[in-house]
Amino acid sequence: NAGGGVGTAEAVRLINREKGVLIDVSEPAEFAAGHAVGARNIPFGSLEGAKELPGNKTLPLVLICPTGARAGRAAGLLRKAGHEKATAVSGGLAAWREAGLPVDKKPA
Repeated sequence: NAGGGVGTAEAVRLINREKGVLIDVSEPAEFAAGHAVGARNIPFGSLEGAKELPGNKTLPLVLICPTGARAGRAAGLLRKAGHEKATAVSGGLAAWREAGLPVDKKPA
């Protein structure tokens, strides 16, 4: 994909070392069913101009969705909007789980 994307290890490094912000672009129901711990939910359709995006555009934005497809598109959109370090997690939440990284569910 055009975003290239990063593996889960690099995603975690960006979050831990470079103040990267983890953003889940899933729909709210998907987010509630399971998401990476610490992720902010900003659905793909409401990304443009979302108030939840950090004002500091030099911070890395690490985008995640169930498979990585929407996150890749979201990264491209955000880079156009000036967030030059927007990148997607390759393989999405499935890869995140496979790597044994923490996942949270919203209680029903």
